[in-house]
Amino acid sequence: MNHEVRDDTARGSQPWSGWRAATERALYGPGGFYLRPEGPAGHFRTSVHASPLFAHAVARLLQEVAEEFGGGEVAFVDMGAGRGELVTGVLAALPAGFPVRAYAVERAARPPGLDGQVTWLADPPAGVRGLLFANEWLDNVPADVAEADADGVPREVLVRPDGTERLGAPVSGEDARWLERWWPLREPGERAEIGRTRDAAWAGVVSTLSAGLAVAVDYGHVASARPRYGSLTGFRAGREVAPVPDGTCDITSHVALDACAGPHADLVPQREALAALGVSGARPPLSLATTDPASYVRALARAGEAAELTARGGLGDFLWLRERVGV
Repeated sequence: MNHEVRDDTARGSQPWSGWRAATERALYGPGGFYLRPEGPAGHFRTSVHASPLFAHAVARLLQEVAEEFGGGEVAFVDMGAGRGELVTGVLAALPAGFPVRAYAVERAARPPGLDGQVTWLADPPAGVRGLLFANEWLDNVPADVAEADADGVPREVLVRPDGTERLGAPVSGEDARWLERWWPLREPGERAEIGRTRDAAWAGVVSTLSAGLAVAVDYGHVASARPRYGSLTGFRAGREVAPVPDGTCDITSHVALDACAGPHADLVPQREALAALGVSGARPPLSLATTDPASYVRALARAGEAAELTARGGLGDFLWLRERVGV
């Protein structure tokens, strides 16, 4: 990004702010990117959109959680639901008569045509038991950005709506303590997304469960492999673009998921999590092509979709943060 070092009057009326406030306005303010009718799916493809196998795997996970309770109704909470694609797929994949109460949590308006069984909310329901699933939600929780100056001092990165940046005051207080513990900056030019807001957001949604399992799925990193210059970026119409906070593009960054993790949590790559739920990219036996060509073609298609969901260097590199509640 281009760093602007002149004073605030140099460019007229465009205000400076931290990236957290700028992202909040750009994504969720009036005319914000995430409030547009096309929704996130109009601009980027997630595991949910890649294959129905993903929703089927989440449905199996919900059934496993239900079995642990020994019966009775369970909740499925789709956190950051977009336009309801995942919750719709999960409900379709569950066996007939499965006792579930489905919630979709999203700040945008309820999409037309969504199954009436789904309760649409701006905030997660409190006191439910079951499975809370947040697919690519935490990466869009706005976070401030810090950069080490020429002396190695972490400073807040300020930005204008046109994407011009400059360094502000030294990072202090809780943000400084978070950086020192989770993502220390030592060399000039090193950058970090300050994940304290994401830690709090995740702890908040986990606390809404009375018992069950909370899962966050995202591109993430851990302390041993932080990106040296951060990961802030933008997406528009399927293409990666500069992160300009003017409402024309998504603004996202990878998540320090180890900082979010609670005491009863683990982190696993998506390829392992999905394999445990029966998603396999193994090709069907060639003999099936002779005995049942139609079944072979369908199985081959499923294997291709599974391979995409679990691929190294792609969707398989997502991390699943799984946190038990009521252990």
